[in-house]
Amino acid sequence: MAHLAIVGCHKINGVAQLHSDLMRKHVFSGFAQMYPERFINVTNGIAVRRWLKQSNPGLSALLTQHLGRAWENDLEELGRLTGAADDAEFRRQFRGIKHTNKQRLADEVMRRTGVEIGAHFLFDVQVKRIHEYKRQLLNLLYVVTRYRKIRENPGAETVPRAVIFAGKAAPGYAMAKAIIKLINNVARAIDSDILMRDKLRVVFLPDYDVSLAQKIMPAADLSQQISTAGMEASGTGNMKLALNGALTIGTLDGANIEIRDHVGAENIFIFGLTADEVEARRAAGYHPKRELEANPELKSTLDLIASGFFSPGRPDDAKQVIERLLSDAEPFLVLADYAAYAKAQDQVDALYALEDQWSHKAVINCLNMGYFSSDRSIREYADRIWSVKPVI
Repeated sequence: MAHLAIVGCHKINGVAQLHSDLMRKHVFSGFAQMYPERFINVTNGIAVRRWLKQSNPGLSALLTQHLGRAWENDLEELGRLTGAADDAEFRRQFRGIKHTNKQRLADEVMRRTGVEIGAHFLFDVQVKRIHEYKRQLLNLLYVVTRYRKIRENPGAETVPRAVIFAGKAAPGYAMAKAIIKLINNVARAIDSDILMRDKLRVVFLPDYDVSLAQKIMPAADLSQQISTAGMEASGTGNMKLALNGALTIGTLDGANIEIRDHVGAENIFIFGLTADEVEARRAAGYHPKRELEANPELKSTLDLIASGFFSPGRPDDAKQVIERLLSDAEPFLVLADYAAYAKAQDQVDALYALEDQWSHKAVINCLNMGYFSSDRSIREYADRIWSVKPVI
């Protein structure tokens, strides 16, 4: 079908620079040599009026106070305000708006799940389709490791963290459903552990939809964009979260690369294998059990999950997931990226403990997201693909 589409169309777009390059060099390299003029890149964008103006009225009002309303139809207007990251009063107001949004989401979490989280927690968010390549499992492995460490040393200082999952799985995708079940089992055990009350909360929010997303995006502190490099076409959740002042922890995949280029490498937490390194690791033969041999902490985490600790009376609940993670040539290299991911999470904790420095980077993320508007995407489609001109 893809071959027929390429022959029959006049433009082929990868929706993010990385995937446009992968199409040219690998996936459709023969066609790219035959029709080089057909292969272009127009990076995705997001609807600013919904994902900022409607979803985050407090931040919208702050931006309008400084910029007027022009930004609503030209998000690149935010660039005129980038110096505000160095303004202590602006950062203070920005933090206050974020706190209000976090309290609103905390109320929604309580209403939907009965789990209480404080607005002072770091709100760590992964909301997207449940799929192995998006690697909710990598996130969950770190959550279990964090839980183990707190239990082993409950008196140690730790940044309080609320890990928030949401998303849906395809009806026939058994592994995705097993992942959802495991997330909920882990969440139930952690949230019932009194030692975790002021240190760690985990929630899986049911019935994820746009209305719920409009409460999550403005409240997030940390945006999890941790797909296996080379597999995410672009992503738009990463854009929505960064625009609302979340810092990204992610691989060099999809639009994460372009977000890094716009906000600055020092204002994003990048980790893990690149797309080329993923390809090389697969070609050399990937054996996950070797990752366990090299990482006792990771082995202890998998052993705890496999023991049935999180599903009393149902010891085999996690068996399908564990077998998948440890199977030779597991295609998403979850365990291969774990050590780098855990190290990046240590950096997240260290920065979040420095409230004003975190706010500085959050403001920089927000104010440098002007490029990622769907208005810009549509203008580029009109000009470079559809060859149409505006009526007025």
